[in-house]
Amino acid sequence: MLQQWGWFNLGLFVLNKIIVTLSRGSWRLYRYHLIAQPVPSETLLPSGRGKKIEIRLIDEQDEVIGQFPRPAEAIRERFRQGAKCLVAFKEGQFVGFLWILLGSYQEDEVRARYTPLPKERAAWDFDVYVEPASRLGFTFLRLWDEANSFLMSHGILWSCSRISAFNTGSLNAHAHLGILSLGSAIFFYAGRWQITLASISPYFHLSSYPGSFPEFRLDTQELGKM
Repeated sequence: MLQQWGWFNLGLFVLNKIIVTLSRGSWRLYRYHLIAQPVPSETLLPSGRGKKIEIRLIDEQDEVIGQFPRPAEAIRERFRQGAKCLVAFKEGQFVGFLWILLGSYQEDEVRARYTPLPKERAAWDFDVYVEPASRLGFTFLRLWDEANSFLMSHGILWSCSRISAFNTGSLNAHAHLGILSLGSAIFFYAGRWQITLASISPYFHLSSYPGSFPEFRLDTQELGKM
């Protein structure tokens, strides 16, 4: 764990466990990596691989939503923001999903808004989920192949997202997609208060109610020149 996270993230992880326990969940700490990944013109999977996995773009009336391991209210809010949901099925059974938003995303875990820029060339992806029994197969890459196809059809060159610094599995999986770092942010919740410390603008933010939050404008214009 230390080798994968480093001392800083490990210290934050332990601190979070302590404060959550002592506060009975009213205090929490998050650290996110803010990243961008290029939208490739070629598929991630070789031809013929993963063909048994069907990917379908659903709407908010689809019955499969009842199988999502997410709160119903959070799902409704995502659709309200205009998010698109790609769902993976294998032999008719739900095995995963991936969310995409062509525009700003209002975070549902902390108080924050993420705005990928330029708007006509960058999008936001979030909450990529694969059922535990399917995590060693092709579901993750099939979802991304379909997501990239969707993004390309809308002229998108970069997809931005945030990944928990404590989610080693997600970090490792995304590392193979050519991600680039845009910065990081720490969110500390204490009751109704939220303190945000970030490596990019706005750097610091103090919030005491839901309508107050930092906005991270994630500019991808210079990434292609790196």
